[in-house]
Amino acid sequence: MVAWSAFADAAPDLASRGRALFERTGSGEALLASVREDLPPRIHPINVGIVDGKLVAFLIVGSGKVADLAADGRYALHAHQDPAVPHEFQVRGRAHEVHDRTLRTEAATAWPFEVDDGYRLFEFGVEHAIFGERGSADDWPPVYTSWKAS
Repeated sequence: MVAWSAFADAAPDLASRGRALFERTGSGEALLASVREDLPPRIHPINVGIVDGKLVAFLIVGSGKVADLAADGRYALHAHQDPAVPHEFQVRGRAHEVHDRTLRTEAATAWPFEVDDGYRLFEFGVEHAIFGERGSADDWPPVYTSWKAS
């Protein structure tokens, strides 16, 4: 598993196209799937960003997603789709809380909402990335490109 920057170095086109999907509305948006113990997976809409070469998100203290990531760390992030051109992008791996105050400050400055002490910053390490390309909503199946960390 690697930081976003290492993934982008290894698969620049895939990372660029995935980032464009995360940021297609002007702010990073994704669906986060998290798991814990033997509970069913949970799906959460979140904001994501790439700051200092790291894929990060501020998550609400006390939320189920924070509890899941703190206990287990496994995640999948899926970019929202554009209905007109429904490409897909997903990354998965393990997340961990970031305690670096400099990174937190840098991320908060660029974040689409006000960040305070009610949020914890998590970095999402990239183990596997998948991009599914569709020319139109009628094209099926998508043409998939993937990358795995060695």
